[in-house]
Amino acid sequence: MEKMINDIAHRIIAGGSITEAEAIQLTQVQGTEVYDLFRAATRVKEHFVGNEVHLCSIINAKSGRCAENCAFCAQSAHHKTDAPVYPLVQEEEMLASARMAETNGSACFGIITSGTTVNGPELEQILTALRRIRKETTILPSCSLGIIDEETARKLKEAGMDTYHHNLETAASFFPQICTTHDYQDDVNTVRAVKKAGVKVCCGGIFGLGESAAQRVEMALTLKDLDVDSVPMNFLNPIEGTRLEGAANITAQECLKTIAIYRLILPGKRITVCGGREKNLRDLQSWIFFAGANGTMIGNYLTTLGRNVDTDLTMFSDLGLKTVMCAH
Repeated sequence: MEKMINDIAHRIIAGGSITEAEAIQLTQVQGTEVYDLFRAATRVKEHFVGNEVHLCSIINAKSGRCAENCAFCAQSAHHKTDAPVYPLVQEEEMLASARMAETNGSACFGIITSGTTVNGPELEQILTALRRIRKETTILPSCSLGIIDEETARKLKEAGMDTYHHNLETAASFFPQICTTHDYQDDVNTVRAVKKAGVKVCCGGIFGLGESAAQRVEMALTLKDLDVDSVPMNFLNPIEGTRLEGAANITAQECLKTIAIYRLILPGKRITVCGGREKNLRDLQSWIFFAGANGTMIGNYLTTLGRNVDTDLTMFSDLGLKTVMCAH
């Protein structure tokens, strides 16, 4: 297996690619072979994207009462959880959060809203906030506003949005087990519309939903076909009141193996570890960078707390990693 892993890494660095069958085979590595996989992912990462770490932060700008029935989500109106419920926050609050993210060293700041989409006055308010963030900070703003079309993407871009975030969440073959209120193709179409508008796309998913290892590979290959710019990787933190409240946590080793395989499938993309990092990786959080990740979210998530920012910044320093600074 060590020879196979090394051969795959050499092939990728030379401009080739890993096959679906090979990627699925790598999901089964155990023992010391896991470290061979991590070494290969690190070599590929350093060849294609270097050794810098990209940091991002978000604001939950509109929370709760979402009409979608995503099995994992605390904000779904189909679930009874303790998640906060409030309308779209004012632009001053978005700007203040962007400034805090900038102070903490994030290069990207995401405005995230619950619900299927935004339009009308809400969209206009977000457009105004984007213009102010662009004018009054150096941070690059992104948005995650649900399913949108090319015209909306162009409006957001003109207002200053750098990247649009829209997750596929899981593989197409598993999606009906997670969400039935919209089709997988709706998400794919959103990614394509945003790309057509000339906007960078941040698109990934969440692991530990009950999907198979092969389905994790399936989603990675879909992301490769869509040619997304960055891939956020979340790991389920089961929330009481959701359909997945009793789901077993994915192991730390499975998290790291999945990151490594995603690096081999998506060698030149930004791979950012986000939600569930603290819950699932615990003492192995720093290992994400040895498994192929080159980004992470700092601060809090949508409905769960993140790790103390200073603790994360110390971790990057201890690892000798340079963080990417904000720049318009």
